[in-house]
Amino acid sequence: MLRFIARTTIALIANAVGLIVAAWILDDMSLSASSFFLDVIIFTAIVVIGQPFIAKQSLKGGSSLMGASALIASFVALLLTAWLSDGLRISGFTTWLLATVIVWAVALLGGVLLPMVMFKKWLAQRPR
Repeated sequence: MLRFIARTTIALIANAVGLIVAAWILDDMSLSASSFFLDVIIFTAIVVIGQPFIAKQSLKGGSSLMGASALIASFVALLLTAWLSDGLRISGFTTWLLATVIVWAVALLGGVLLPMVMFKKWLAQRPR
């Protein structure tokens, strides 16, 4: 249970940073401050629930899609979050594509680096 809470916390933080970075870089993407937390929760929930489903479906269709499952889950999560919330707006095909890649890449980087920062004390005390 503790591991699930830690992973969820890391995913929430990484996705929040990814959405902020994408909205900051891309002119045709906006993120409302008033609905930011709701957008992050919706996005993260969709990614956490959707990625295993997409990965499982990609195994049926061909293993070449397996590596892209996180990227596809990020796109689907952006699409559904923009549809469900008034706080996230993305317009234009190129912006959708770049937003997906930016959010995915920042979340991936955050998923790797955040555990080292957040759990540094625990990792240092762990017996080798």
